[in-house]
Amino acid sequence: MTEHRADRPHGSGRPRRPGGPGYERDSRTGRAPRGGRPPSDPARQAAYEAIAAVHRDDAYANLVLPEILRGMALDGRDAAFATELTYGTLRALGTLDLIVADAAGRDVARIDPPARDALRLGAYQLLHTRVPAHAAVNQTVDLVRSVAPGAAGFANAVLRTIAETPLEKWLDRLAPDYDTDPVGNLSVHHNHPAWIIRAFAESLGGDLAETARLLIEDNQPPVVHLCARPGRADAVELADEVGGVPGAFSPYAVYLNGGSPRELAAIRQGRAHVQDEGSQLVAAALLAAPVEGRDTRWLDLCAGPGGKTGLIGSIAQARGAEVTAVEVAEHRARLVEQATEGMPVTVLPMDGRSVGRDPDLPEEAFDRVLVDAPCTGLGSLRRRPESRWRRRPDDLPALTKLQRELLVAALRAVRPGGVVAYVTCSPHMVETQVTVTEGSRRSGVEVDFVDARPLLPPGMPGLGSGPTVQLWPHRHGTDAMFLAVLRRTS
Repeated sequence: MTEHRADRPHGSGRPRRPGGPGYERDSRTGRAPRGGRPPSDPARQAAYEAIAAVHRDDAYANLVLPEILRGMALDGRDAAFATELTYGTLRALGTLDLIVADAAGRDVARIDPPARDALRLGAYQLLHTRVPAHAAVNQTVDLVRSVAPGAAGFANAVLRTIAETPLEKWLDRLAPDYDTDPVGNLSVHHNHPAWIIRAFAESLGGDLAETARLLIEDNQPPVVHLCARPGRADAVELADEVGGVPGAFSPYAVYLNGGSPRELAAIRQGRAHVQDEGSQLVAAALLAAPVEGRDTRWLDLCAGPGGKTGLIGSIAQARGAEVTAVEVAEHRARLVEQATEGMPVTVLPMDGRSVGRDPDLPEEAFDRVLVDAPCTGLGSLRRRPESRWRRRPDDLPALTKLQRELLVAALRAVRPGGVVAYVTCSPHMVETQVTVTEGSRRSGVEVDFVDARPLLPPGMPGLGSGPTVQLWPHRHGTDAMFLAVLRRTS
């Protein structure tokens, strides 16, 4: 659909055309040029620029926002406010768009992108924060004047309409009835696309009440998890050093109470890295699985950007093993090299599916293999909230084909008696159970499933009936990581 200019709902005077007088702006950042009216609040401007980059450039907020904050020299309360506005707006995007569309009397697709993103930001402040309504309206209109001057009157009218109704009444008005459309109701109330809710519910056995608890947890700002690298840092000592607390399950995890992890000495010195506790648990599970015979050659088949490789490499150093880390994207391969500096890790910038066709990746050569497969990322929506609106069901066929091929390659690379851990940061059944079943069937080798539950720390609740394990934000406080461990028998 063609996007049209956002102007006053009833118009007073002629709307300015894009590129016309009074409408000029930087086409890359959306900011007003020198000499244009500057925004009055830098925190809101930073949040707007991050949100605009996500929608304009398919950027990830966790990558662009820190750069924007540094570029604008924002820290402390301003940086925290900008972060809350950015992530909160991206999480609530689906419902915000419904509300903005209703208040504007037009679909959001017909609102000019800069004005649209500013309206989303203003609506979030009105409905989800304690910012006074007059301040949220005035500051957002001021922001619109700097990025889409012709839409200022329109934005003022839309925001004042939104401010007249509390969030709960908006939800009651716009959500379908739960009894007739429970998924649609949950979608509006908890800001997840319906297809993702159905996928979560299927993986949770059809329990919509538990699915709702998961959706609520998905919308909470996540705690930053650190991984204390074995042999370089102790989790308890690291927690004391950074003012955090040791993790609930992983012996390497530390929960950070606040602040920027990039500023920590332990991160800069390579003694720790940022990594969700669930990722730590599944990587450690591979190394806890018993193997028959030799245990010195390990393979990470999809290593970028290097978090799991860094943990595996640290443990390999203590156990006298060597790790081969494969990453097809050159820039991600460089990240793996940086993450594993000083460890017994060899990084190969190649496609992991080339097992048996490349002398560096021979068949039946490795004792342990990790397949951290590319996936939809539906398990990390707390940390990457924009992914819920970016992903589509038609992403699945290409991804699951790649997942199966990588698992087949891993089963060819591992020797008889060795083990393969298949991991995804997604609970979608097609990416988990279906991929593992189909991949192992197509591999042409004999495998047994290893019960993954005993490979995780004792006392972890909600691990299911095995042999695979699905972790959950609402059960374990981790990303929704899936783990299957297979032993090659022939």
